Amino acid sequence: MPATEQSREMLQVAAAAADATGGEDLVALDVSEPLPLVDVFLVVTGRSERNVAAIADEIEEKLLEVGHKRLRREGRQESRWILLDFGDLVAHIFHEEERSYYGLERLWKDCPVVPIELAGARSAD
Repeated sequence: MPATEQSREMLQVAAAAADATGGEDLVALDVSEPLPLVDVFLVVTGRSERNVAAIADEIEEKLLEVGHKRLRREGRQESRWILLDFGDLVAHIFHEEERSYYGLERLWKDCPVVPIELAGARSAD
């Protein structure tokens, strides 16, 4: 079953927040087929630990503002890879080196890409 409309809306909010705080190379994957409890992974790169933390904080704040509660957060102390679990949406905010090393896009390469619509179109699907 493809990602729900709610998870796609959450994705747009999270992607806009990431983009606004300097997030780069945004990619969203529909993981609803292999992972029945999650619809979408959002993968974002930050340029430094401080940037990774700022991106994660902004995503969390903007999703909270529209009524979505974070279920879990991991990695905030080191800020090299922060995972934010909002149920239907899981955001992975990586430092450049960790993103390259862990290669989530390679691990989930069979999952469809979900388009991301950003006002400035700096980053896209």
